Amino acid sequence: MSVPAPMSVEVPTTWPDTLFDTLKQVGIEQVGHVPDAGHARLIDRCDRDPAIAVTGLTSEEEGVGLAAGAWLGGQRAALLMQSSGLGNCVNAISSLAEAGQFPLLMIITMRGEWGEFNPWQVPLGRAARDVLLAIDCRVLNVHRPDEVGDTALAAARLAFDSSQRVAMLLTQRLIGTKAFR
Repeated sequence: MSVPAPMSVEVPTTWPDTLFDTLKQVGIEQVGHVPDAGHARLIDRCDRDPAIAVTGLTSEEEGVGLAAGAWLGGQRAALLMQSSGLGNCVNAISSLAEAGQFPLLMIITMRGEWGEFNPWQVPLGRAARDVLLAIDCRVLNVHRPDEVGDTALAAARLAFDSSQRVAMLLTQRLIGTKAFR
């Protein structure tokens, strides 16, 4: 009797892969982003998936409109941004998303926290959570790679099942710090 060969299963090796797999699991069909090194691997994975429409944005504010249009068209979207871009879309979140009562899933890479070298990143890094709470968003923080999948699933369910504005903050401790050279 021969022993069957072990099956090969692709296992995510990094937190962006886990995040991508979770976005697929919850049915994300559109992703809007402003280029961001912290999201580079996730953006690349989305770009290579023909089932996901990826839209490069000139401002994070456009992503709120993208998410609204996706929802009205029967699709789910995720908005990827850096914490410094949050200031660009506060009005759209607090007006369009609030008044329209549509789900908004934001995945935000944090800057201005853990070992930040750039003083320009610190103000919104320090204020992001409070700003999001002030405009009635639910906020979930991720500090470790093993928290990414469960937190992304919880954030997506809260957003899409309850028509909430939800921000998943990928802390700088998770994404790492940039070195200035």
